Amino acid sequence: MRKKVLVVDDNENNLMLEKDLLEVAGFDVFEAENASDGIFIARKEKPDIIIMDVRLPDMRGTEAARILRQDNETCDIPIVFVTASVMAEGREEIKNITNTDFIGKPINTRTFAKEISQFIK
Repeated sequence: MRKKVLVVDDNENNLMLEKDLLEVAGFDVFEAENASDGIFIARKEKPDIIIMDVRLPDMRGTEAARILRQDNETCDIPIVFVTASVMAEGREEIKNITNTDFIGKPINTRTFAKEISQFIK
């Protein structure tokens, strides 16, 4: 069975690149351009993993992750933040949310799908 992934990013170019790389690798990809839509889709589709930008137009990705962690339906879904904000305070913000990790931007297009697969239990 194909793994389901949700990509949440407000940058259309990043969204399309990640979606294309993951589809080529055999994932079913759902997409959202803001945190609210991402939360809705996560609850509806229950993906195997969520890839989320930290800076989203309606709320920070870390806040969306905290909301998902409080929901029994989504609390165990791994979340990988794909972000250019890999400074110490950004890592600290992510570290305090269970079952999360991050990949720095720019992503490595040759290894991205494999890196994402490693986060799926």
